[in-house]
Parts: sequence; structure tokens; C-alpha cells
Amino acid sequence: MDIDLTGIAYTPSEYTPIFPASFPELEEPEDNPMTTDGVLLGRNLFYDNILSADSTMSCGSCHFQEFSFTDNLAVSEGIDAIAGTRSSMSLLNIGFYYEGLFWDGRSTTLEEQALLPVEDPIELHHTWPELIDKLQVHPSYPELFRKAFGISFSSEITKELAAKAIAQFERSIVSSTSSKYDRVEDGSDSFSDEELLGRDLFFDENPDVPDAECGHCHAPPLFTTNEYFNNGIEQVETLDDFPDLGRGLVTDRFDNGKFRVPTLRNIEFTAPYMHDGRFSTLEEVLDHYNSGGHPALNVDQNIRPLNLNQEQLDALLAFMKTLSDTEFLNNQIYSDPF
Repeated sequence: MDIDLTGIAYTPSEYTPIFPASFPELEEPEDNPMTTDGVLLGRNLFYDNILSADSTMSCGSCHFQEFSFTDNLAVSEGIDAIAGTRSSMSLLNIGFYYEGLFWDGRSTTLEEQALLPVEDPIELHHTWPELIDKLQVHPSYPELFRKAFGISFSSEITKELAAKAIAQFERSIVSSTSSKYDRVEDGSDSFSDEELLGRDLFFDENPDVPDAECGHCHAPPLFTTNEYFNNGIEQVETLDDFPDLGRGLVTDRFDNGKFRVPTLRNIEFTAPYMHDGRFSTLEEVLDHYNSGGHPALNVDQNIRPLNLNQEQLDALLAFMKTLSDTEFLNNQIYSDPF
């Protein structure tokens, strides 16, 4: 049954997310500008179990707001209880990731990325044609699609429009201005002595303390450079020996074992760490970098023994926790609407 939607008003209004003033401009595709109704539709789709073949899981099943849109698991399981191979990445500030998405950067846009989990056999294991059939006869979605995209009939609901809506919601997931780091940046707060030492170690801005080599890959204000590196976590003989080839699956052999640099914003809440969740705590992460990791032909030049003492490691951790944004974790505009 094709539902006539022309009696429902289509009055799109621009949606403008609020984020720290230090952030770059949030780029939006010309064919998918953010609107209030588009973000609302995307939020509903993101959290709706209808996206999975057996209606038991959604995007939100692996991306929980309280964990900064991760799931606190080393790897996630899909609807068939098959474990994946990589950790669920945080979606915080994902709209600013212009150098590829996923750990290996295989998708270039959020719209492209949003199409993949639905049909992934390890994740939601559905098909888009079947899902679209459900959405077209759903009691709520035809009206939501009308308000978001101005379609005239329910038969005009497509996977491309669904992906655009999900991308709009994901693009809206941005940091608030309430982390201690941002308050210090705007002059309304100040670091403790321990946090200040951690900052100096992180950014190598004080000649009296060693360089912890953090800021090269985790650069402000997003605390990621959106690049891909081999950070020395695997002991391999050749570039072909990595258990997960990472970026090399997308580009070339020299990128084997390289993975996206995750943001450190809200890193306190996104354990476990690394692409495979091998480190349970931030202390383990710091111990890895302090040790110098494992050599390889393509290991990043900043991976080296740091020889930091415990006081310095504790200070680094204290500084990293100033990037915690609990206001974001509790903001109702990102919460499950069901």
C-alpha cells in the first residue's frame, strides 16, 4: 500500500549543533544538510531494532551514549551471536572525520558508512530491500520521512534516505563545552598542578619535562589527527604478519597494521582500548607507549621507549581525564527515544 503523504506539512528547519569554539567548521554534504526533522528521523532509526533481521538489535546496541557511543566490549556480537574482530568505535565528533570512517577508513562519508551495518552478516544481518518494505508500511516512519525529506508517497522511502537520516543524527553527536579542558581553554577554569604536568608531557611544551609523544597523533581540539598509524602493539616479522591488516586492506601493503587514531575526548569512558580491545585500562595503554612497543618497518616514528616515571604517568592520566565530558553523556538529545 502506497501512502499519500502530501497532506503532512514539509517545513524543514536548519539544525545547528553546538560545540567548543576551538573546533573546526562542521562540513555538511550539499545534498544532506542537517535539519531538525532529519536528525530526529536519524535518531529514531539509529535506536530502532527494526534495522536488524530479527528485530533484536540496532545501531545503538553497539554504541551506548553512556560509554561515549561505544559498548565497553573488546569486540561486539551481532544478532547471530557471532563475534566481530574489532572494537566498537566512539561516535563522538564523528562528523569531523573527513579522512575515512571505521578503524580502517574504508568508508569516505557518514552516508556511505550508515549503509553497511544493516547488511553486515556479523552485525545486523538484514537486507535493505526487506527493511525498506517494513519502513514503508510502518505506522510512524512514512510521516517522519515526509517531514525530513519532503517525499510525497511512502514508496519513496529508500535506503539512501535512511542512510542520510542516520548520518544527520551521527553528525549531530558533538562534544559539549563542559569538559575541564574546554573550560580551561575558555578561561573559566584552571588545571591542577598534576594536570598541568600531564599537559606539558602530552604536548611537549615545557623543556623541563620529557616528551610523552601524545600530541603528535592526538592533536587538539578533536584530540585525533584523523590519520592511521601502526602504534607498535603487534610483534611481527614482516608487514604480512599482522593478524588484522587494518588500513592495508583499503590502501596498500605498507599500511598493513595501521589503524585510525581514536579521539581522546571521553576516553575515560570508552574502555577497552585499541582496535581489538586488548588493553582493559588507560594505565595499560600508557604502559604500552612507555615501553616503546614493538618495532616494524612501518611503525610510527614517535613510538619509542619514553622512560616516564610513575608520577609522570599519573599526571598524563590526570590530564587525559580533563577531556571527560559528562554533560554529553547525559544529554537527552542523543538518548534512546523509545
